Amino acid sequence: MSNTLVYLIPSQLDETGFAAIPPYIIDAVKKCQSFFVENERTSRRYLKKIWKVYLPGQEIIIDDYEWYNLSDASVNESFRKKIKEGKTIGIISEAGCPGIADPGQQLIAIAHELNIDVKPLVGPNSILLALMASGMNGQQFQFTGYLPIGNSERIKAIKDLEAESAKKNCTQIFIETPYRNNQITEVLLSVCHPSTLLCIAVNITGEKEFIRTKTIAEWKISRPDFHKRPAIFLIYAGKSFY
Repeated sequence: MSNTLVYLIPSQLDETGFAAIPPYIIDAVKKCQSFFVENERTSRRYLKKIWKVYLPGQEIIIDDYEWYNLSDASVNESFRKKIKEGKTIGIISEAGCPGIADPGQQLIAIAHELNIDVKPLVGPNSILLALMASGMNGQQFQFTGYLPIGNSERIKAIKDLEAESAKKNCTQIFIETPYRNNQITEVLLSVCHPSTLLCIAVNITGEKEFIRTKTIAEWKISRPDFHKRPAIFLIYAGKSFY
């Protein structure tokens, strides 16, 4: 197993945002023999696109690779087996970087357990890109993931995040299912203090990318509509940088 290597391969955040994918990823893909992916169909299409864009005139032989789904009940067993066989493995999630708000971490943990080298590859990550563009505190921040769905639980969670932001001077980052974007925005505008900063980052790296940071009071004047568009939200109630 000494030659075994696990590559963490980033994928595009937006269908139109392929420019955010560095061409050196091709070198890693060429070395892989087995792929563990969140969705085989879209991962195959993604790799074919890499070849078409960066290696025009060449074609990837997609069926030369072994494919395993991250959601399969036996995926851990399959991963261990491929490692024992000395395979070079690639892990690909649907958007962004494997293991960061996306599946893959359980396999990465197994690789470390078996003393296998893990190679993370540079690529787009919505959490970091949104934080970079927000103008909020990038020294102290926290990613919460999805907030509760229930209204009362969600309101409490937002109030708690805002209070912690003020107390610790930290940026709070969270996401939502695209079809509930407008709902969570309305809750934020109704619950948060008028001076709290809210950044909404939509379609990051895509042609319709939109990233704005305003106070809650300012957002209330011009309420956004980001229904069914991939978005990430950041709030900051600490010491103002303005």
